[in-house]
Amino acid sequence: MGGLLGELGKKLAERWLTLLVLPGAFYLAVAAAGHTLGQSAALDGELLVRAVSSAAQAPQVATVGGQVVLLTAVLCGAAAAGLAAQFLGSVVERAAMAAGWRTWVWPFDMLAERRVVHRQRRWEAAREEYEELLLLERAPDQSDRPDGRQRHLAARRTVRISVERPERPTWSGDRVHAASVRLDRDAHVNLLTVWPHLWLVLPGEVRGEIGTARASLARAAVLGGWAVLYLPLVWWWWPAALLGVALAATSARRIRAASDVYATLLEATARLHLTDLAEKLQVEVQPAGQALGGAIMRQLANRPTGQPRPAP
Repeated sequence: MGGLLGELGKKLAERWLTLLVLPGAFYLAVAAAGHTLGQSAALDGELLVRAVSSAAQAPQVATVGGQVVLLTAVLCGAAAAGLAAQFLGSVVERAAMAAGWRTWVWPFDMLAERRVVHRQRRWEAAREEYEELLLLERAPDQSDRPDGRQRHLAARRTVRISVERPERPTWSGDRVHAASVRLDRDAHVNLLTVWPHLWLVLPGEVRGEIGTARASLARAAVLGGWAVLYLPLVWWWWPAALLGVALAATSARRIRAASDVYATLLEATARLHLTDLAEKLQVEVQPAGQALGGAIMRQLANRPTGQPRPAP
C-alpha cells in the first residue's frame, strides 16, 4: 500500500511540475524580463543580463534563507499562473466546442449566430458544387464528365467548413456535434442519452483511448489559456504579443486535430459497441441497425428517473 501511494505521489508531482510549475516559471521569467526591459529596450539583451546579475548579487539572495524564500515565491507564483491558465483553458474549450452558444450573453450570442449563418451559407454552396460535379461524373457522354480531382477538391472544401451542416460557430464544435448527427441519422440513436450507459459496458482499453483523446483536447485548450495570460504582458513588453500569437495559433491547430480524433472515437465506439449495450439491456432486435437503435432508445426512455450526462 505504501509503495502504491508513493508511486501515485510521484506521478502527481510529475504532473504538477509539468503542467503547472514549468510553464508558470517560464511565464514569470517573461513577465520579469518585460518589466525590466520595457518597451523602449525590448530586445536589449545586455541590459537584461546586467539586471539579472545585479539581482543575483543582492544581499537578500546571497543567504540560504533568502534563496529558500525566493524559490518558494517562484514556485507559488508559477503554480498560481498555471492554475489561472487551467481555468482560462476551460473557458477556451467551452468557446471552441460552443455547445451552448444560444445561451451566451449578448453580444456573444449574436456574433455566434451570425457566424453560424455565414458558415451554413458557405457549406451549402460548397456542398451544392460537390453534388453538381458528382452528377456530371455520371453523365452518359464521357466527354462531358469533369476531372475527378475537381470533385475531390470540392469535397475537401466542404469538410474544411464542416463535416456536416454547421450548427455551431466553430469547426471543432461542429466536428463533435457531427458524431451525434450521424448516429441519429444512421442508427436512430441519441448519443447524449446512450453514452452514460454505453460507457459502462466499454472495455478498459477503449475507455483509455477515449480518455487520452479527451485529455489531448483539454491540453490544447490550456495552451489557449496561456495565450490569454500573455496578453497583459504586452502592455509592458511588446515581444510578449509574439508569444501569445504563437500559443494561440498552436492551440487552435491542436484543438482542431484533437476534436477530430475525439469525435471519431465517440462515433466509432458507439457504432461498434451498440450491440454490447443491447445485450446488457436485453434488447433483441435482428438485424442490428436502425431498428436496434430505436429499440435501445425506447428502452432507455422508459427508465424512471435521471437525466443523461454528456460524453466525457
